[in-house]
Amino acid sequence: MPKMKSNSGAKKRFKRTANGFKHRQSFRSHILTKKSSKRIRQLRGMLQVSAADKALVKRMLPYI
Repeated sequence: MPKMKSNSGAKKRFKRTANGFKHRQSFRSHILTKKSSKRIRQLRGMLQVSAADKALVKRMLPYI
């Protein structure tokens, strides 16, 4: 049986944790001048992938 391929885009975006997967928050890459300091600061951290999307990420990353 051949190996399954991991989705290369998903490899770059998601990291495995004990409880599932974590991902970077969106709206942080460009056009930051109009966003308030508070908003930019709150977008810093990583978030858990929601329960609804966990199965999709698991399918894209079978060996991680």
